[in-house]
Amino acid sequence: MPTRRAFLKVTGVALAAARARTMFGQAPAIVGSQAARPSAAFGATAGDVDVDSAIIWSRTDRPSKLVVEYSTTESFAKTNRVVGPAALETSDFTARVDLRALPTNQRIFYRVQFQSLSDLRAWSEPVIGSFTTPARATELRRDVTIAWSADTVGQGWGINPEMGGMRLYEAMRQAGADVFIHTGDTIYADAPLPSEIRLDDGRVWRNIVTPEKSKVAETLDEFRGNHRYNLLDDNVRRFNASLSQFVIWDDHEVLNNWYPTEILGSEMPHSEHSVALLAARAKRAFQEYTPMRFDPTDPERIYRAIRFGPLVEIFGFDMRTYRGANSQNRQTVLSAESEILGSSQVAWLKRRLSESRATWKIVASDMPLSLTVVDGPLFEAVANGDQGPPLGRELEIAALLRFIRDRRIRNVVFVTGDVHYCAAHHYDPSRASFTDFHPFWEFVAGPAHAGTYGPAELDRTFGPEVKFIGIPRGMKPNRPPSEGFQFFGTLHASAKTRALTVKLVNSEGKELYKIELAPERS
Repeated sequence: MPTRRAFLKVTGVALAAARARTMFGQAPAIVGSQAARPSAAFGATAGDVDVDSAIIWSRTDRPSKLVVEYSTTESFAKTNRVVGPAALETSDFTARVDLRALPTNQRIFYRVQFQSLSDLRAWSEPVIGSFTTPARATELRRDVTIAWSADTVGQGWGINPEMGGMRLYEAMRQAGADVFIHTGDTIYADAPLPSEIRLDDGRVWRNIVTPEKSKVAETLDEFRGNHRYNLLDDNVRRFNASLSQFVIWDDHEVLNNWYPTEILGSEMPHSEHSVALLAARAKRAFQEYTPMRFDPTDPERIYRAIRFGPLVEIFGFDMRTYRGANSQNRQTVLSAESEILGSSQVAWLKRRLSESRATWKIVASDMPLSLTVVDGPLFEAVANGDQGPPLGRELEIAALLRFIRDRRIRNVVFVTGDVHYCAAHHYDPSRASFTDFHPFWEFVAGPAHAGTYGPAELDRTFGPEVKFIGIPRGMKPNRPPSEGFQFFGTLHASAKTRALTVKLVNSEGKELYKIELAPERS
């Protein structure tokens, strides 16, 4: 079996068609003129890989049938073939298949093609990718590497081919992770792109601009167009094809700092003022373009978990759908007004954490727990800045941390983004106003391709201490990707020692911070 790094050199959308024809002897013939063939130019990716299953996602440009073949060898000497659903206008020509009964503890190679429904002889050229399935508890353990970041195409910084496009995605691809967690702000639906931005050094940043990125998103197709935009980048498509993904959302998939009951004022550039309606359209587009597995009992639910072998289980938050209105965040009683996760999500999370037998429980949170994020005179995140006992949204997090301590659930690590810089925070009750919890770590990474900001102020309610910040003090706000302050993190769980090594890395692939966490016994 070829090594992962060897495969990374050739994987992705850009594989030549000639190589495809010689290598994939059993693939359907590509016939007809280029105009008659379905397109697969947006690439393919895998998502929500869990023990022996995976979602394979792709998009075409016309009514077509999705066909996926997969193998445990790069040569595709022996393949399994799954005929998926039709990609139609109702899903913006996106489609997915749920591969089941996959070999565990294996690298799986897949190729995606679309068969035109207008001319069954016409097929797209194949898109090739790969991902890794986790081991079962009874199998030989192997190391697991997870990458994460957040914040893509924000603050006016779009795809600039002259400056290499979204370069952080290539740096993440080179890191060779098994799973990528996008912790939110996968798009900036509320941030139109200018065609040019003059940089401080006199150079000009030139964006690729599409109609959907020329105004704030309000219609379903405008939200879809924001997702399509990111897939125009070569780095993103190559990265997507190289691993599996676990994606959650934050605010900019809809609107900055939104909450479900919000009504926009006349000062906003939107013609639609109901945030509930905007959010419904945005969630439809997000789910169409995300390789996530839907819960049949609640198909719009975003929070979920995947078991990636005995070493790692990943839990994803949704801090948007169930929150109360942004406020002074000083409520003294936990209620619908002070929630940020919601009672159903918290109950689910407590149950899944209690049941988890993984060494490391990785909680993907779209917002940091103790960084103070404001929404004008109101508060947007968990923290309220008063440094004292839990109030407002802090009440819900305090109850969760107490539960984790009381149930002796060890080795819980939070990864997050949102604030547009990277950092390492250690939480300890000896420094806290609220003390009913076990010490834990939170690691922040991002932006993946957006303006760099920070640092934000820490609220001391849960006893955080800054161990590292990856930006210089006094930095001017909204630094462009060309200045290199774009960040991702990796979590490497060792099969031999069960330790978790955490790194924070910049867009050049340079390691900025590293710490090894020893596992604790429950």
